Amino acid sequence: MALDEEKETMRCTVCGAELTATQTDLPFKVRETSIVILKNLPVLQCRSCPEYLLEDEVVGRVDEILQGVETAAEVEIIRYAA
Repeated sequence: MALDEEKETMRCTVCGAELTATQTDLPFKVRETSIVILKNLPVLQCRSCPEYLLEDEVVGRVDEILQGVETAAEVEIIRYAA
């Protein structure tokens, strides 16, 4: 059996369907009146329902990006970069 075949497929915790790696845009509320939209964020998206997961490395990078936001704007759009 090849190493790739041994790798376990990630499953959705809601419906059990397979999760697929993709990119999407997600909003994050950073202050009472401010939202940051991260574009091209890598996620594991369920094929059957709207559920998604962020991998640990991505969550760490998202935290770094959001801590660096110094805007007074209501909405800011930032392109995700690993």
